[in-house]
Amino acid sequence: MDPIITRGVAIPRLGFGTFRMPGADAQPVIESALAIGYRHIDTAAMYENEAAVGAAIAASGIRRDDLFVTTKVWHDQLAPDALHRAFDASLRKLGLDHVDLYMIHWPSRDMDMAATLKALTSLQERGLTRAVGVCNFNLPMIRRAVEEIGAPIASVQLEYHPFLSQTSMLGYLREKGIPLTAYAPLAQGRAASDPTLAALGRKHGAGAAQMAVAWLLDQEGVIVIPKASRSESQKANLEACSIGLDDDDRTAIGALPKDQRFVRPPFAPDWNAIG
Repeated sequence: MDPIITRGVAIPRLGFGTFRMPGADAQPVIESALAIGYRHIDTAAMYENEAAVGAAIAASGIRRDDLFVTTKVWHDQLAPDALHRAFDASLRKLGLDHVDLYMIHWPSRDMDMAATLKALTSLQERGLTRAVGVCNFNLPMIRRAVEEIGAPIASVQLEYHPFLSQTSMLGYLREKGIPLTAYAPLAQGRAASDPTLAALGRKHGAGAAQMAVAWLLDQEGVIVIPKASRSESQKANLEACSIGLDDDDRTAIGALPKDQRFVRPPFAPDWNAIG
């Protein structure tokens, strides 16, 4: 599957998510993913596994240029000086001389968005990250970041799966040529037991979770980063790249409820805000 080119960088459309894989136990899981063929690894300071990601990369023997590594700064570190310190700490734990994408993990209600995005972009200008992005911004925030501040956003990472619509966001991002990176693409495991996805999976000789991944990859400008601890699930997610959906499949998945948001921390922005 061809990568998505955004802001001059190529992002593999299927990545490997590492949320809820804290500590050294994550290293063999990530080593397995790399051995199977993943070349896009998504981590974050909050995941507490950057050192394990770095160790897995070092052990893999894969050329650095063949990997795409994303990490993120937590929402309590968005003042410019704090953001730079957080980045330095992440880079040190990863054991890398640069990352491919550095992202704001969640917006903060009291952040100075212009100053934060300027600090983020300065890391790119210094060659410490190849691209910058944001996660969990609502549409008015994205509009401000892109249109008013002029930040060179390479991707926007959001919760996206067959049970949650991102139609408005996708419409805007496609207009601006910015890909959407879908986290929690299996709806925190719920996709695997959905009857509609299971029925479609039987038609394709695939599992329900694979159909969720295939549905996301079927869409223009969408990158998918499922988490999988077991090698069998890691392989299954990779195999979903070869599933071709037809119009009946799209109609069936499109008819699933699209109002189910499962990631709802108290500091989340207003998802109903219209930009």
